[in-house]
Amino acid sequence: MGRLVKRNPRYVSASAFDRVSSTATTPKSKQHQDIYFKVHAAAAPGRHPDRAITRKNVTSAATSSAALRSSTIVLSTSGAGNVRLVDSATTAAVIGDDTPAPYEPPTTGILSYLPAKVVPYAELIRLEKPYGGLYLFYPCVWSTLMAATMATPISPPIAAASTILLFGSGAFVMRSAGCTINDFWDRKFDKHVSRTRHRPIARGAVSPTQAFWFAGAQCMAGFGILLQFPVEAILAGIPSIFLVIAYPLAKRVTHYPQFVLGLAFSWGALLGFPAMGVSLVDGSMALAAAGCLYGANVFWTVLYDIIYAHQDLRDDVKAGVKGIVVRHPEITKPIMSALNVLQVGLLAGAGYFAGLGPIYYAWSVFGAGAANGWMIWRANLKDEKECWQWFKWNSWMVGGVMVGGGLTAEYLLDYYQRDPSNETAHIKENSVILAA
Repeated sequence: MGRLVKRNPRYVSASAFDRVSSTATTPKSKQHQDIYFKVHAAAAPGRHPDRAITRKNVTSAATSSAALRSSTIVLSTSGAGNVRLVDSATTAAVIGDDTPAPYEPPTTGILSYLPAKVVPYAELIRLEKPYGGLYLFYPCVWSTLMAATMATPISPPIAAASTILLFGSGAFVMRSAGCTINDFWDRKFDKHVSRTRHRPIARGAVSPTQAFWFAGAQCMAGFGILLQFPVEAILAGIPSIFLVIAYPLAKRVTHYPQFVLGLAFSWGALLGFPAMGVSLVDGSMALAAAGCLYGANVFWTVLYDIIYAHQDLRDDVKAGVKGIVVRHPEITKPIMSALNVLQVGLLAGAGYFAGLGPIYYAWSVFGAGAANGWMIWRANLKDEKECWQWFKWNSWMVGGVMVGGGLTAEYLLDYYQRDPSNETAHIKENSVILAA
């Protein structure tokens, strides 16, 4: 007859204690707490009807605090069938107790200031993690600045700035909707991944029905923002919602869902042109520039999502989630290098068709390639925390400082050189000089 040690709903095999001294002395330390377990009889040794148990052998009783925490457990038994465990944390590690830690409400950051009922929805839209929204926002900024430079006459800074702000609000809303839709589809997978098991839908704080209606409200809000743009931009923006819905499903049918994510996240690279009055239908150069910019952002998205996916590699394999990292875990850095080359080439092509100058090529094109190359070289893909730090770094460095910064500088220089008011001032200045 096997025995099971029970602690609330958690069961572990009593046979894991077979090689432990039952007469060990309990250390008199505040770090160690006495915890009592009731030993129960069970028909099958080492198993519970609801859960398979991982068993680990223990070599000897601890003789010091350090040894206790590093390798063994200390216990004693009584005639009543009670088992006393000296250190619960060490015991859990030794016997293979992999029960996940319970969810803890946020105590720091912006989420800690929100009402308790609002927190699950704020977590659902990743309010405390804006980097995904920035990745969706950057292609909108790039295309707006590139289109403003191509416009005839050149668009004034106030028009470009107001369009970028409108894109910013739309990116925030649609990224939030995308997170809700993603978590709705992935709710069963998320329960098996350590980083995502406490997401609101996975832990039951938000029901699938509530998430469905919440996503619908967000999509309607995003459509309301889209209606503020010109008609051509509205028509160009509508198809993107289908890609947002398709991405979570792609992870079930292909090992390359990052390309679907890239198609969705890069859509803003097409919208900036009609938003600034540069038609993609009538102008072949504008269409070519937009196409190259869109392709560059698709490859960039796949690149940075590979970094992101390395955080969950082990859990994704267990959960059956498909992805490039799962399919090619040993060659992801060469893949990222190839994606970097493709991005740089298409950024250069976009600059050529848009008629941009050397500032763009030196700052945006070369800068983006160098920054990505540095990240690929330095990143330790086996370190989950480091992957997250590089994911954040790549967002503001490549998207903001390099490509965004170079396009901003190129646009402002072109505006100063082509602004009609500046030309009038130069004419008057030359007239005064000639008259003198």
